[in-house]
Amino acid sequence: MAYDLTGKVKLVQDAQTFGSGFTKREVVVIVEDGKYPQEISVEFVQDKVSLLDAVQVGQEVTITFDIRGREYNGRYFNNLQGWKIQSEGAAPASEDTPPASDKDVPADFEEYEDDIPF
Repeated sequence: MAYDLTGKVKLVQDAQTFGSGFTKREVVVIVEDGKYPQEISVEFVQDKVSLLDAVQVGQEVTITFDIRGREYNGRYFNNLQGWKIQSEGAAPASEDTPPASDKDVPADFEEYEDDIPF
C-alpha cells in the first residue's frame, strides 16, 4: 500500500553504499501538522536513489512511499521507503511503480543499521 506526504525539503543526504552493494539515500521533509511541524525522514534505495538528484533544500515536494518493517534482535523497526517524488508544479520523478519487494534489501542489511538513535 502506498502513502503520500507533502512538505518542504529540509535536508538531502549523500548516498551511502555498503560493502554488500546496497545503496540508500535519505531526505528529510518538514510536514506542517497543526502547531507542531514534523520532520519526516524517507529513504530511497537502489535504483530509486537517483530520484533525489534534482531535489533542492527548501523545495516543496510530494513523496510517495511504502512503510517497511522488520524485527532485529527482538526489537521492531520501521522505515519509510520512497519510490516517487514530485516537486509542486512539476512532473513526477519516478517510473510510477513501487519497488517489487524487499528483495532489494540484502539479508545482512541489519549489520549496517547501527545508527538507530534509540
